[in-house]
Amino acid sequence: MSERTGVLLVVSGPSGSGKTTLCRKLADSGEVHYSISCTTRPPRPGEENGKDYHFLTRTDFEQRLAAGDFLEHAVVHENLYGSLKSEVISYLQTGTDVVMDIDVQGADQIRDCPDPEIHQAFIDLFVMPPSEAELHHRLSSRGTDSAEIIALRMTNALEEMRHWRRYAYCIVSSTKERDYAQFQAIIAAERLRVSRLSEF
Repeated sequence: MSERTGVLLVVSGPSGSGKTTLCRKLADSGEVHYSISCTTRPPRPGEENGKDYHFLTRTDFEQRLAAGDFLEHAVVHENLYGSLKSEVISYLQTGTDVVMDIDVQGADQIRDCPDPEIHQAFIDLFVMPPSEAELHHRLSSRGTDSAEIIALRMTNALEEMRHWRRYAYCIVSSTKERDYAQFQAIIAAERLRVSRLSEF
């Protein structure tokens, strides 16, 4: 049986699109490693450090950024976010697939990454909400954000959605079951790329 290199599936989409749920479900199945991002925003109710995010102070984040620890970083909703190289490259080298849930700014940085391992492993997916009305409903039904925050997230979401054509794949969110089936189909197809296989 042929061995292969890992797939790096970068998943973007506005808050409320369902992208995080898809990434988490695939990771929970044991099929992939979920790359946990760092952020300077405060935890939401129920979130855990090291599970949902690595929650850092702005000073800590900026020190790690200066040290070159991040594969990508961005400012989102006035907070800093970034993905650690250690959360990605070591897994790809062992043939383990990695999923990353990041915004369009971060995805752009990874596309431009000169590292050959990242370039070979990279594939990207945009998760599009079915409509603006449904997106607003999803954001509002969380019950964790104020009306002002929801309005800001909607504004940013509409801006993010303008960039979907940059991605190789796009899922228009429907039911959780259909979304996940399509998500699994993408990763399954990418595992079969000849460019990822070693000699038989």
